[in-house]
Amino acid sequence: MSPLSDRTLLIASATKRGRGRRPVNPPIERASTMLNDVAASMRDETLGPVYGLAGTGTSCALRDALADLERAAEVFLVPSGLAAITVPILALARPGDQVITTDALYGPSRRFLTRFMAARGVTTRFHPSGATAQEVAAMITDRTKLLLIESPASLTFEMLDVPALAAAARARGVLTVMDNTWGAGLAFRPLAHGVDVSAQAVTKYVSGHSDVLMGSIAVDAPAIRQAIADAIEDTGWHVSPDDASLALRGLRTMTLRMGEQAKSALVVARWLESRPEVSRVLYPPLPGSAGHDLWRRDFTGASALMGVIMKGSSKAGAEGFLDALSLFGMGYSWGGFESLITHETGQMDWRQDKPALEGELIRLHIGLEDPVDLIADLDLGLAAWRTQQDSNLQHPA
Repeated sequence: MSPLSDRTLLIASATKRGRGRRPVNPPIERASTMLNDVAASMRDETLGPVYGLAGTGTSCALRDALADLERAAEVFLVPSGLAAITVPILALARPGDQVITTDALYGPSRRFLTRFMAARGVTTRFHPSGATAQEVAAMITDRTKLLLIESPASLTFEMLDVPALAAAARARGVLTVMDNTWGAGLAFRPLAHGVDVSAQAVTKYVSGHSDVLMGSIAVDAPAIRQAIADAIEDTGWHVSPDDASLALRGLRTMTLRMGEQAKSALVVARWLESRPEVSRVLYPPLPGSAGHDLWRRDFTGASALMGVIMKGSSKAGAEGFLDALSLFGMGYSWGGFESLITHETGQMDWRQDKPALEGELIRLHIGLEDPVDLIADLDLGLAAWRTQQDSNLQHPA
């Protein structure tokens, strides 16, 4: 049989034969204590988990399905997307080591590096968000242990040449960890491009319904797998079987949801690009957008998350834009079935090298609603933006 398509692969494990009469979905097993028949078997891990922290059948089914998705030897589950980034760093970096990452890094990941890891002797160097692979490689020193990759970058969506970065790091004995939440293990598979660890927020597209917090860590190399397994065991991270069941349910339909949302996102991005109120649309799948060539070369699909830079800087105008909408929810996270919008200009203050923005930065996630309706809603928001801009001209501060 020829290799299965992604949409088939994510369902095939549910219908696999040879396990007798059973439900399609594995039952939710809630357990802390695991009982044994005889004393000699109490620590025998070949018989299953010896304690609930190791996970039960529900989480094992999710781990196996995610390993299929990521094409990984093993996947670990942790309680959040942030933990999916922090656990590999904790597992692999030691005092005196250095981490190199983008200046556009996801804010909480940046905080972890500059606060928690810095206090424990691990330093971080930030490269410009638009750096080439050669420029990043030139920053590697004898102390560099990890290269933390995020592509597209958080909020401003700069693309990096991931295969070239992974190859350069490997040649210098540096390990690579990639936050692949935007690619979700479906539109982009880091391990296939030479990355050592692929991390993502299962909270987003895998879950797909905005009701689960979870992260996954996909690895191949045995030594890295053992280091991450030890870190999870030592820190006591655990994912509840109920959440694992919800994420597994979402995973089965992920290809259809993500694909449909990406189609709608491109329609909305093209419309926004044509609007006189908009300076730039930050969405690599959009032809002509920054990073489009790298996206087209390396990615097989897309997230529905994008940035929009307005023409003009006005916090009141940005807030008026958001307040005028009725279909876009105002809330953090993304990857669920619903459209969301946030105002993100303030987060640029965290960066060492602030990007030159022509105006306010708005982030949009396009859900499963009809894009025609979403565009009509955004049109109302742009009308409110224009009103505020006109007021600013008439009554300058």
